[in-house]
Amino acid sequence: MRGRRVAGTVLAVLLLAACLRAPVTSVGPLLERVGEETGLGASALGLLGALPVIGFGVGSALVHRPAQRYGLERVLALALVVLAGAVVLRSLPLAGALWVGTALIGTAAAAGNVLAPAVIKRDHPGAIVLLTACFTAVMTVTAATASGLAVPVSDAWGGGWRLPLGALAALVAPVALLWVVRAARSPAPLPVAAPRDGAPVRAVTMWRSPSAWAVSAFMGLQSAVFFTLATWLPTVEVSLGLDARAAGWHLFVLQLVGMLAGLVLSTHMRGRSDLRGTGVVISLCIVAAMAGLALAPGLALAWVALAAVGTGSSLVLALSLLGLRTAHAGHTAQLSSMAQTVGYAIAACGPLLAGWVGGTFSWDLVLLLVGALGVAQLVLVLRAARPGLVMGR
Repeated sequence: MRGRRVAGTVLAVLLLAACLRAPVTSVGPLLERVGEETGLGASALGLLGALPVIGFGVGSALVHRPAQRYGLERVLALALVVLAGAVVLRSLPLAGALWVGTALIGTAAAAGNVLAPAVIKRDHPGAIVLLTACFTAVMTVTAATASGLAVPVSDAWGGGWRLPLGALAALVAPVALLWVVRAARSPAPLPVAAPRDGAPVRAVTMWRSPSAWAVSAFMGLQSAVFFTLATWLPTVEVSLGLDARAAGWHLFVLQLVGMLAGLVLSTHMRGRSDLRGTGVVISLCIVAAMAGLALAPGLALAWVALAAVGTGSSLVLALSLLGLRTAHAGHTAQLSSMAQTVGYAIAACGPLLAGWVGGTFSWDLVLLLVGALGVAQLVLVLRAARPGLVMGR
């Protein structure tokens, strides 16, 4: 019976992961078509790409206290129902639906971003790195598939963008139903803060901890790199002479190779307390890939694969730090809420700034911007990934 319960929890968490990125990453390959139909310019499209990330930050700030009061399952179930509705709303030909639906997608997905590490810490404290890697792998595979299929599905539908984006509701809705059933079967809210030994957890404020700020900044920089590339990489590559369909599949490669890199990293991280060297290496992969794309665009696929090693590994490292550097699931939820609130506020600037830079000056400069973010990430990881627990005050 316990084995079935553990397997059920793992499956539910992995299905949750499948819903959190695909509605966001599917937009990048279709941005040009969205602009053609709606008349939006590069800056407005950059804002559209940043809007889910802004929603991640807003939702991350709001989700911790409801989870404490009502339980993880109930909050996650509600968030998934909202996410399914938002995916449908975004694709409807109604005034404002594109913007409102896109904003709601980010806000709803934030619950999964914040609370999944707490679920993993609470239910599987001995397998944080492995399950985090599996979580990010599933999240990445579904996101990559959505990116790769966006243009072909759009072409098959006469070049429209609404069907490829709205069809993702078929992925989210069944998972929402699963979590609604799980929430209904929970007789009482499941605590996020109770450790296994039953001892009370000391209330802390992560916002006063320098180490928590370092983890949060690292989360933000790695997210800014990923979402900037997820939004604008196809556009940048088309400006360098690549075919639009090939550029869309390069976004698929970015995420698929990133998933594999994250799984490999999870085996490397197991049992290690000092992860600073690892963080430096994966940050250098991002910097080198952007330089390669700028200087030798004919080898774009190789440079995208190298960037994928950096972005995929950075995500696994960032999410793992939330559990590895906290003592209990309650502290994990607190650090996760702070890190993703601050982190996605930073990350939202990436697509927005890249859209302005590319539209105003040159799309080549977007590669310089992402490379600079990689350098900043390298500096921050020296504090974020050092040994020891993050101690709130």
